[in-house]
Amino acid sequence: MNNLSAKAAAPLLEVRNLRVEFPTRRGTLTALDDVSFSIRAGEVLGVVGESGAGKSMTGAAIIGLLEPPGRIARGEILLDGQRIDNLPREKMRRIRGKQIGAIFQDPLTTLNPLYTVGRQLQETILTHLPMTPAQARARAIHWLEEVGIPGAAQRIDSYPHEFSGGMRQRVVIALALCAEPRLVVADEPTTALDVSIQAQIIALLKRLTREHGTAVMLVTHDMGVIAETADRVAVMYAGRLAEIGPVREVVKAPRHPYSAGLMASIPPLDRKVEHLAQIDGAMPRLSAIPRGCAYYPRCPHVFERCRVERPDLIDAGTTRAACWLHDPASEKQVPFSGTGSTVHV
Repeated sequence: MNNLSAKAAAPLLEVRNLRVEFPTRRGTLTALDDVSFSIRAGEVLGVVGESGAGKSMTGAAIIGLLEPPGRIARGEILLDGQRIDNLPREKMRRIRGKQIGAIFQDPLTTLNPLYTVGRQLQETILTHLPMTPAQARARAIHWLEEVGIPGAAQRIDSYPHEFSGGMRQRVVIALALCAEPRLVVADEPTTALDVSIQAQIIALLKRLTREHGTAVMLVTHDMGVIAETADRVAVMYAGRLAEIGPVREVVKAPRHPYSAGLMASIPPLDRKVEHLAQIDGAMPRLSAIPRGCAYYPRCPHVFERCRVERPDLIDAGTTRAACWLHDPASEKQVPFSGTGSTVHV
């Protein structure tokens, strides 16, 4: 964990009761429903869950890049105490890059194929920092070196198509970090990279949090990356938080049955297994989310209250889980202790 100053104890990012909707001809679909969490300066919050759980949607809402007709229907997003979800587009654009950096999974959606990578980096730096063009170029080269681009001084004038997929992703990461934003929203930042470069990027993110107090929201499917990088982890399911807490506790002793299923699916390192554990069923479509707990059709611990009433996050030891098994008022209590995993944290 990071040694945070007293000033950094207050959340840098606060997401309060966030609801994102998509109006359609057949009715309004709810993509995110009452999502609340915070991230302190110098902290990495890992966000995990199956595809369609709402991880990337949450990141897009925070950085103000929801795809129309998606809209924030309710809730607030605050950066350092100031609300940013209702800002005009131009004002939000100035915040994005300087205050908030974004790393996307597909570099081709981030980089302009008509400009050299150096020009794109320098434009970002000059937009947000008081530097001369020469200083901006030197800074751009520095950040290309930081993310592992060999021969950065020569490659800075290359175009995106002249880089491999992994190299392009490293350029995207440099583009997100070159103005040293206070918050970084990283959506699958290491997916296209080999293991050695993954380790380098993880080390870079950790160093940013330690040296600059940068807060990071790290969206990923890779529990190994989460275990190595995150301070806390949020597990999402069907547009809601299923569990949130310290990474060690959620990985070793998850308190929500869905979290336990995710952790049990991780292959053990200390023994061979015939079959990997799996969660039966599939995540519900946005148009068919069950009335009660969205996870109940797949849950091995379901009881009647789960079918009719949707739980909010409930204290469950050192974590909080949206599960009626942890509510003393539930009519039926089913003993539940999350299965451990072999991921080392």
